[in-house]
Amino acid sequence: MPTVDLVYFNAGGGHRASALALQQAIAERGLGWTVRLVNLTEVLDPQGSLRKFGLSPEDYYNARLARGLTLGLHTELRLLQALIRLLHPTLLKVLGQHWLRTRPDLVVSLIPNFNRALFESLACSLPGVPYVTVLTDLADHPPHFWIESGQDQHLICGTPKAVAQARQAGFGEHRIHATSGMIIRPDFYRRAPAPDPAALGLDPEQPTGVVMFGGHGSRSMVGIAQRLPDVQMVLMCGHNAALAAKLRALPAAAPRVILGFTTEVADFMRLGDFFIGKPGPGSLSEALHLGLPAIVTRNVWTMPQERYNTQWLAEEGLGLVLPSFRGIRSAVDHITQQLGQYQQRVRARRNRAVYEIPAILAQILKTAPRERKANLHPSDDCTLTPCATSSVLEGGEA
Repeated sequence: MPTVDLVYFNAGGGHRASALALQQAIAERGLGWTVRLVNLTEVLDPQGSLRKFGLSPEDYYNARLARGLTLGLHTELRLLQALIRLLHPTLLKVLGQHWLRTRPDLVVSLIPNFNRALFESLACSLPGVPYVTVLTDLADHPPHFWIESGQDQHLICGTPKAVAQARQAGFGEHRIHATSGMIIRPDFYRRAPAPDPAALGLDPEQPTGVVMFGGHGSRSMVGIAQRLPDVQMVLMCGHNAALAAKLRALPAAAPRVILGFTTEVADFMRLGDFFIGKPGPGSLSEALHLGLPAIVTRNVWTMPQERYNTQWLAEEGLGLVLPSFRGIRSAVDHITQQLGQYQQRVRARRNRAVYEIPAILAQILKTAPRERKANLHPSDDCTLTPCATSSVLEGGEA
């Protein structure tokens, strides 16, 4: 049985969530594959030295998201990409040795920025092993974000926009695979009943807004709650316990359910009639799949890779895009007054991506033996040396 590696990291949480969802969908199909979750951070820094010295990029990024401090991320993204280019030779060595030790039959990346290093190290160390990038954003944010031109690899794209970008980058049709949307967890597809609204203190006759800003919440939720004291809401704060406590302390004229971290996100979202949050591809896709039109913002604080999401939402008529949440009062009034029309458009969409991707990967694996036979020898540029404990932090030296 083939061994399939799903590469993720914990920056933002959505990449790990996508990897877990895909692993679960593969298991449910009974394909018999050995599926391994590969945390890129642990491969590059196996001793956790960055975190020990308080230099973890993931922790820094997640802390900024929790505080809503996303201004300037475009510049920081370009600096990160420049650093990745500078470290490219070391990345090739460390990743190449990882592939030689672990010997996957298929590598699937669910992360941006590192696809050149991941692909080249795999092609160098295990020629012919197929490499796939699953875009977990609705579109690429070029250059060098998701799609790397000139790589003999597969791309899985969840929107026509991403497909068009792949073609523009020079990928042939046999390397581009379209799905009906973004990966969301299989539990969003189960026909489980929502929790009893009355048992939670909610009025089932009143429209309910679900407010969610990813796994770490956002301080924007406080302003939203203050501007909507008479709107029934479910506010999901994730790991941000301080935010949950602050929201519980606010006065409210309508019932509210305020949640910390929960594994039952889908069940609580089923309580809602509309969604308020950031335009992240994961939470946006989850809300739309459950029939909730969305209210999001687009401004200088919007992360660069999420700006297309707001354009797509508005063009498809699936919700409202505001310049800031200061206008949330009128937006909620508009959505609730036309709730039936919005929900009809939202429910007309069918996103089956998490179940479509295993079939795509199976087809890639089926054709892989022929491709490996055509390329049995490492590249002339492959200069890997044994180094079982190397890390980027240590400059690739054992």
